Amino acid sequence: MVHICDLHFLLYHADMTIYQKIHCPECGNTNIMKAGFTAKRKQRYRCLFTACDKSHFLLDYSYRAYLPGVKKKAVDMAINGCGIRNSARVLNISRTTILSTLKKRKKSLSSQS
Repeated sequence: MVHICDLHFLLYHADMTIYQKIHCPECGNTNIMKAGFTAKRKQRYRCLFTACDKSHFLLDYSYRAYLPGVKKKAVDMAINGCGIRNSARVLNISRTTILSTLKKRKKSLSSQS
């Protein structure tokens, strides 16, 4: 049962809107549009800048490996001689994710040569 005092509180807070300025993690552009939801019901956004490489992104990812820059850190750690298990522990992602990232990186380097 909702009391009249509680109802007033809910109506008062329903009028207050908080806006958050969203920037594209790739290009920094603020021309962003909502683009639906993920399967886990997280808001998906789309960068409207045509030259941007990252068309869709989330503000809060479920898995840390999806964050921008984490896979680049894994490659950098491997180049500097850090082991797979240690990299996985430091970056807090799976060992198989690091292995697949390194394999993809190796394929892309060999195809460029």
